[in-house]
Amino acid sequence: MFVLHIALQGCLRGRDVAYGLTSDTGGHIRYLLDLVGASAQDARVARIVMATRRFQGPPGPDYAVPEERVSDKVELVRLASASPGYRSKEEMHGEVASFAENLIAWIGRQARAPDVVHAHYADAAAVAALVEARLGIPFVFTAHSLGRVKAALLGGAAARAPELARRIATEEAALARASLVIASSRDEAEVQYAGYGSYDPGRARVLPPGSDLARFAQGRPHPRVDAMIDRFLHDPGKPPLLALARPVARKNLAALVRAYGESPELQARANLVIVAGTREDIDRLDGDMGATLRDLLVLIDRYDLYGRVAYPKTHRPEDVPAIYAYARERGGLFVNPALNEPFGLTLLEASAAGLPLVATDSGGPNDIVETCGNGLLVDPRAPASIAAACLRILSEPAFRAACVAGGARAAAAYDWDRHAARYHDLLGALLARNPPLREPRQLLICDIDNTLVGCESALATFRRWRSRQTGLAFGVATGRSFHSAMAVLEQQASPRPQVMITSVGSEIYHLDANGVTYTADAAWRGTVAGAWDRAAVGAALRRLDGLVPQGPLEQRAHKLSFFGDAATARGVRERLAQAGLAANVIHSHGRYLDVLPATASKGTAVDHVRALYGLPERAVYVAGDSGNDVEMLRARAQAIIVANYSDGLAANAALKHSYVARASHARGIIEGVLHFRRAVAYAP
Repeated sequence: MFVLHIALQGCLRGRDVAYGLTSDTGGHIRYLLDLVGASAQDARVARIVMATRRFQGPPGPDYAVPEERVSDKVELVRLASASPGYRSKEEMHGEVASFAENLIAWIGRQARAPDVVHAHYADAAAVAALVEARLGIPFVFTAHSLGRVKAALLGGAAARAPELARRIATEEAALARASLVIASSRDEAEVQYAGYGSYDPGRARVLPPGSDLARFAQGRPHPRVDAMIDRFLHDPGKPPLLALARPVARKNLAALVRAYGESPELQARANLVIVAGTREDIDRLDGDMGATLRDLLVLIDRYDLYGRVAYPKTHRPEDVPAIYAYARERGGLFVNPALNEPFGLTLLEASAAGLPLVATDSGGPNDIVETCGNGLLVDPRAPASIAAACLRILSEPAFRAACVAGGARAAAAYDWDRHAARYHDLLGALLARNPPLREPRQLLICDIDNTLVGCESALATFRRWRSRQTGLAFGVATGRSFHSAMAVLEQQASPRPQVMITSVGSEIYHLDANGVTYTADAAWRGTVAGAWDRAAVGAALRRLDGLVPQGPLEQRAHKLSFFGDAATARGVRERLAQAGLAANVIHSHGRYLDVLPATASKGTAVDHVRALYGLPERAVYVAGDSGNDVEMLRARAQAIIVANYSDGLAANAALKHSYVARASHARGIIEGVLHFRRAVAYAP
């Protein structure tokens, strides 16, 4: 496979990148280089080229070199565009057409054209679209950050600036044209992209980036780094609140200074250390970096924080592990107060280094903290909340230890080799274009957690068995969202489902003809939306004792999700009945409580799919393990309960027709299907 990456923004070179040199020389370049490095280790990839702009003059001569060999498989190619000098990301739109022409000419000179193009940021996607139109090469898109998110954060006249409107229009076109969209987090895939008219959830995949975390876990303090920070501080032995980010407005470092400056208790317990890029002269900084640093200095002066705040002028990339180690050795923590963080590689680095986190609740940190249990999420616009979270970690040793232990799991959860393997699986499937089974004779729908997955060897057995079932369509029904479910299935190397019933039956997605992307079932959406008044249901349940909302990502257009026990579930049903509101209330695992439209459930969704496929009842098998599978199991004659069931399924009177397997997880599914097939074969 030959993969061509396009990255127009920033100052890109194959090694020793000067991060923070310009306002757009940041995380997306780190992401690209790490992805390419991991991809090069995969035997399925023969060649990787990174194409970027060639320009003269500041910020240095390296960026005028036409070609740079990075490794045996990897090249960096710099191509000219209309302007000879460096152009900021706001100006990049003027370079798209000329760069695309030069890239098309470059491709024409190669012995073999790329199999796929991967565009980083919207202007690169505009180039990729021109390449696709001319040469027919499909492209994948990674946005890294989005204009609509920035507009929402800025508000007012700033949100209506012409350059921002142009960027959003370019992103709309990219989302409409790309064969596949790679997101770093569920927040990005389900919330940020959802603000776009051309958003198609079935073409987006969540692939969390990895990080070279071993060098951070092994990082040790360095006398030069210690001196670089300590020279600012009266009492350098106190635990530091460490922030490491480029000094741009969206990183919201000012909120951290306010949180610290307005909390005498926090000042008494900790120092504040802000490592904000590299600078020589603030007046010569690119973009809004100069203004951001001036704001920080003004706040430090206003709160008279001298001797308690360190803000070194420079650091080298190789210093970063020692910076984390500095904070760890003094019992400190890492703070990311960004208004929105698409992913947050520094959070993983800090966690691997042994630091608890206080992070923004907007973006990728939701996934990281949920996965690792390594810190606290806060509203980045609330300095008091930031201070309170920092104080809790500093003052509760047991909680701090739990966060540190959770952070140690980051290396396993966020690994570049794992990311690259899934990424190449997707690219390979996209290029293979294997269409799904179109006229199945049977249909199997099963739950994911603790049914299909939960036992690695059982899933391996299921994969082999599934490959031999030529007439069987396979699908899943889950309480997870589409992107959460797809991430789990791909991480576990599950067979790709032909149909995905998600969000407890309130959404259905069908596999497209390319065998990779999915399309939402519009007819089903209309069915469940018919008698659903989401606002009224939410209002009726407000302030109900014992009912605790789940996180924002678990709330869907046709699903409200809470935590609550069985008594709370009864209270929900009573409250809705009193309000005259029809809804389906699903309680499972003793604590999860979902409220859906009356027409929505896994059971009704399976019947919709059965009718769509034109299958008789005896051609459908369903399998589950918990309370949120009851609706599906009781509605189907051929229902399978795997041996590791919960919520008393086997004793449920409504499920007495079900087959209770002796085997657990995916082996139980196979056992159940074979049982019902034998029953049909021997029926008189």
